[in-house]
Amino acid sequence: MGPRNDTSATTSRTGGFFTPGRIAAMALLVLALVFIFENTRRVKIRLLIPEVSMPLYLALLAVFLIGLCCGGYLMRRRGR
Repeated sequence: MGPRNDTSATTSRTGGFFTPGRIAAMALLVLALVFIFENTRRVKIRLLIPEVSMPLYLALLAVFLIGLCCGGYLMRRRGR
């Protein structure tokens, strides 16, 4: 048996941290943080009768989550 080559194992462990998926996730995280810090002003939202005041990013996040729930429900119903 020849000498053991440990450099390939070390390189694959450290070099594999920055995968394309992780880079994309970090870029999306940075964009989300920029979005949040740029949209902190309060807005008035009226839904039928009540009027609420909240930061714009929270209102947009709420609409996004509602959309995710509706999309997930429709995709689950389609799969049956």
